[in-house]
Amino acid sequence: MTTIEHYIGLMSGTSMDGVDAVLASLDADGRLQVTAHAHLPMPVDLRALCLSLNTRGDDELDRMQRAGNHLAHWYAQAVEHLLRDAPTPAKDIRAIGVHGQTVRHQPNGASDTPWTRYTVQLNNPAVLAELSGIDVIAHFRERDIAAGGQGAPLVPAFHRQCFGQAGHNVAVANIGGIANVTWLGADASCLGWDSGPGNMLLDAWCERHTGQPWDENGAWAGSGQVQPALLDSWLADPYFQQSGVKSSGREYFGVHWLERDAAIHTFLPQDVQASLVALTAHSIVASLPTPPERLLVCGGGALNPQLMRALASLLPETAVANTGEAGLPPMQVEAAAFAWLAWAWVHRAPGNWPAATGAQGPRILGALFPA
Repeated sequence: MTTIEHYIGLMSGTSMDGVDAVLASLDADGRLQVTAHAHLPMPVDLRALCLSLNTRGDDELDRMQRAGNHLAHWYAQAVEHLLRDAPTPAKDIRAIGVHGQTVRHQPNGASDTPWTRYTVQLNNPAVLAELSGIDVIAHFRERDIAAGGQGAPLVPAFHRQCFGQAGHNVAVANIGGIANVTWLGADASCLGWDSGPGNMLLDAWCERHTGQPWDENGAWAGSGQVQPALLDSWLADPYFQQSGVKSSGREYFGVHWLERDAAIHTFLPQDVQASLVALTAHSIVASLPTPPERLLVCGGGALNPQLMRALASLLPETAVANTGEAGLPPMQVEAAAFAWLAWAWVHRAPGNWPAATGAQGPRILGALFPA
């Protein structure tokens, strides 16, 4: 008889728009089925606090602790909301896997000074365990960094479990604030990397010029024209020339990255937005070793028709679709990955994929905070 266990996954990404919570059932082989999903927008004051911690400032220790506490209470609300009409009661849930909120990602310190390498995901897992009454597994990225990895992306092993197809080249593009790509080769290879900005610059530019936190359905970008010279100047950035293991964050691809060249203000804002859509699409496609048979897209970018059309245009021989067509809706994938990573911790199975993160080998990820 197959043993089924129930886990919750929580994910709030670099876009800082909200938290996705999923309730998932997993069998003994880690095969996953989502049975409930909830989304809570990030409170305005919490978002401002987390954004302020992306750069150096006064009294950081106090602000980090307050942000972690606030996040834990918000995550607990998401769990309560998720379980309100869920088919599984809290007492039957084995653990919550929670990513936390990334505010700093610096995995590339000097090899002779390893203490300069770190990543920071704000949270207070003990508070979440106390409020939810469920065991919490958190701090997934640190173990990979300790093993010499980037601590990102952590989703390739899960993507391999969910979306791999024997004998077929499949790519998965998770387009959150930063876009990451998983390559699932016909030869059973699995690779992964951060391709560059996803929605982060799109959201920031849209909010600055329209007052809206994101470009609904890509409509504003659709009113503009891609500026080839602007796009080419962005794509010349050294990050896009790197291949293999690489990860990035808001520290690199923040609004300051756009404003390095004052000439950006000579373009119509909507033309910059259209060009940013093209940047996300081009950087994803350029990072692929070869056009895949299928490109599955998840994250908020999957809900942007302009971006999906741009990807399809650049990959005319590839079937481009969101992950819902492969059985997992696009806004559930990352949260489901952290439910799966919690399952992996419980069963002492490695959660990282060294070919994607650069770690010295497979490692069990996470730390337990008992209820």
